Amino acid sequence: MYSVPAAPLLGTSMLERQRDEYLSHLALERGLSVHTVAAYRRDLDSYIAFLLDRGIEQADDVARRDIEDFAAAKRRANYAVSSVSRALSAAKGLHRFLVREGATDKEPAAAIKLPGKRRVLPDFISIDQAIALLDQRFPETPAGERDHAMLEVLYGCGLRVSELTGLDERDLFLEEGFLRVMGKGSKERLVPVAGSAVATLKSYISGGARGSLAAHARHQTSAAVFLNMRGKRISRQSVHSMCERYGRAVGIEGLHPHTLRHSFATHVLAGGADLRVLQEILGHSDISTTQIYTHVDRTQLTEVYLAAHPRARRA
Repeated sequence: MYSVPAAPLLGTSMLERQRDEYLSHLALERGLSVHTVAAYRRDLDSYIAFLLDRGIEQADDVARRDIEDFAAAKRRANYAVSSVSRALSAAKGLHRFLVREGATDKEPAAAIKLPGKRRVLPDFISIDQAIALLDQRFPETPAGERDHAMLEVLYGCGLRVSELTGLDERDLFLEEGFLRVMGKGSKERLVPVAGSAVATLKSYISGGARGSLAAHARHQTSAAVFLNMRGKRISRQSVHSMCERYGRAVGIEGLHPHTLRHSFATHVLAGGADLRVLQEILGHSDISTTQIYTHVDRTQLTEVYLAAHPRARRA
């Protein structure tokens, strides 16, 4: 569900009102998630505050130099390159929107290039660590069974944490071997599920664990697959904490749900999966996003080679 940004208060500047129109466009017309729209709002709030501090209240008065100075101020404040790039992207999107809507004929950010982002290889755990994580002894309680099932699905299907928490019972097609997932931008896709992920899901649902959690709901029972102790849909924050807790139990510090998604991708690609198939499973709109896992696999090969070959480190 998307929330329309609040109507601007009287007395706000023209730029602030136009910002809210742009955010409404992103939420309602482009279908971006509430979290993505909130990130745009934070960047645009920072950008517009910078302009207002310079006495600029209208898009017509913004010059390319103002936007470049905004980026420079971010860099001086030690923001990461990715953060500066994201803020500039938000500013460019706002000005492009205003031109398209006829609010101005100036697009001062058009010629500004986004700073190149250093590509960081994703964190992942080894196959042995994944086995230790999933084969550990889980509490024999409804919450313990739920946690086991969530970890199996995160690693077994490569889901984002928001996709995991968003699963409803009607999205499970376990006999057919797939889940229906709502990904970024409200894009629906089918994700294969098999083996221990199916077994733990079936046990959690039909064995009574989910029913026990649902019984704690005070009002209407949630349709969510994964419930908290109040019978409501489990939150992303709870999944984060759960991953850290069970990871720590087997010696993996700071385990993040996204690390399990990265591990899934790395391991299935190393096992011979086709890159295009992996792209479909992960829900990447661009194949270049999926290709980063080929670099991870090459890094693994290099590390194994350097460790194993008797003359690899000899100059």
